[in-house]
Amino acid sequence: MTTAFYHDERTLWHGGGNYSFTLPAGGLVQPGAGLPESPETKRRLVNLLHVTGLMRDLSLRGAAGARDEALLRVHPQSYLSTFKSLSDAGGGELGPRAPFGRGGYEIAALSAGLATEALRAVMAGAVTNAYALSRPPGHHCLPEKPNGFCLLANIPVAIRAAQAANPDLRFAVIDWDVHHGNGTEAIFYDDPSVLAISLHQDRNYPMDTGAAADRGTGRGTGFNLNIPLPPGTGHKGYLAAFDRIVLPALHAYKPDCIIVACGYDAAAIDPLGRMLATADSFRHLTRRTMDAARDLCHGRLMMTHEGGYSETYVPFCGHAVLEEMSGSPVTAPDPFEPTLTLRQPDARFDAFVDGWIDDLAASL
Repeated sequence: MTTAFYHDERTLWHGGGNYSFTLPAGGLVQPGAGLPESPETKRRLVNLLHVTGLMRDLSLRGAAGARDEALLRVHPQSYLSTFKSLSDAGGGELGPRAPFGRGGYEIAALSAGLATEALRAVMAGAVTNAYALSRPPGHHCLPEKPNGFCLLANIPVAIRAAQAANPDLRFAVIDWDVHHGNGTEAIFYDDPSVLAISLHQDRNYPMDTGAAADRGTGRGTGFNLNIPLPPGTGHKGYLAAFDRIVLPALHAYKPDCIIVACGYDAAAIDPLGRMLATADSFRHLTRRTMDAARDLCHGRLMMTHEGGYSETYVPFCGHAVLEEMSGSPVTAPDPFEPTLTLRQPDARFDAFVDGWIDDLAASL
């Protein structure tokens, strides 16, 4: 098994400007804290992979930035030109919660390029599976507007590049970031060649998207699947939603490749989510996804890093995913596991989550 790990240090040099958490600094908002989307979560994941030795079991690779030809399959020229001009002038913000500094355009294009090359290698059979440590993330980015820390739509750019080479390819995108993948949804909403599935905390971000009733339009009707889950869903709830809703949808669709928008902000220790998943949750979700990929599309699987804002916990969640993808015996035991498993089972809440998932499954 060859698991490729796509990374470039330059993606960690992207800066988000003068923010304090998710608020622009100024007035009564004291500067200094910075955005929660910082390079440290990703840098610490890379460091942990080196320290444990798991990186030796991965194929570490880089990629060129996505060219305009690739970006134009998703984003209009007007958006790219404005983004590039503002980036060259020192940076700014074209949309809500998506600031960037000088060179932000080139770094975002590099992030999209990592995802594009990772998918190309998977589809060519050059690797068994691949993980793109893309930054900035992409799943909130709309064709004409950045959003929620996302400047370019990394996964759609990668998919459109693959389909440019082979128009008959069909992809399934599973987004388990805690926030709704509204950008991915918008880009593929009328497109039956992409099954877009988003598991997310109900009405977290964006608060006005991600409803289960939003199933696509035109020829894409039925190929958009939102799974909004209640706060506190936790390990058992995530696996139940995956087993009862995601896996049946994948088997019905039969994609040529599965792509995961791999955010870790559903983890218990995250400032932007309240879902109480653990590193082991992501391990089990990865295992189920790999099994589905083996059954449906010769194991073709690509993951692209999205959110996750705990500098301490994201590395252990990512390590668990890459252990599973690579089959490596190298482990990084979850240091929070003893604390996170202390909670006694609450039969009433478990029944509530179970009923919520049953109702979702029945409505879709």
